[in-house]
Amino acid sequence: MQTEVKPAVKPDEEVIAYQLPQAPYMSKDLVHGGVMTDWLEDDNLWVPATETVSFKPLILSASQGYYVNLLRVRRSGVISRHRHSGAVHAMVLKGRWYYLEHDWVAEQGGYAFEPAGETHTLFVPEDVPEMITWFHVTGGYTYVDPQGVAQGYEDVFTKIEAARKHYASIGLPADYIESIIR
Repeated sequence: MQTEVKPAVKPDEEVIAYQLPQAPYMSKDLVHGGVMTDWLEDDNLWVPATETVSFKPLILSASQGYYVNLLRVRRSGVISRHRHSGAVHAMVLKGRWYYLEHDWVAEQGGYAFEPAGETHTLFVPEDVPEMITWFHVTGGYTYVDPQGVAQGYEDVFTKIEAARKHYASIGLPADYIESIIR
């Protein structure tokens, strides 16, 4: 008679929660439900940048100098020409866009990486009624004219102030914006 030998469970595979306290001074977790579904639909949470461009912040990391947001564009054309001081990661959730300086197109379901130092002009094509892209922006970016002359600047701190102002204008309590700042 053979006895079945069960492999030993390694300690890191046991279904047991971590038993020690978390590291001191670390930021709290942040979880948003429905980001890909119902969260896209609540128009009040979209912070208007222009009449046709808005963003919905997911996390505003003042302590680390980055932010993650959804960018929504509801009209074709040039959205912005800008130079990055840090890397950017993007995932297209709806529609498509491209940079006038490149030969690639960021399409729904696609991913794009933008290196620090790059200057480019975001364009949404005529046949795209709405574009929504998830962006993770490290550092800031400077808006520039076609010759590179600075026209404006945006970073996590300008995003915080724009969101704070918008959320106050629609009657959300001040702690709403605080809940997504780390």
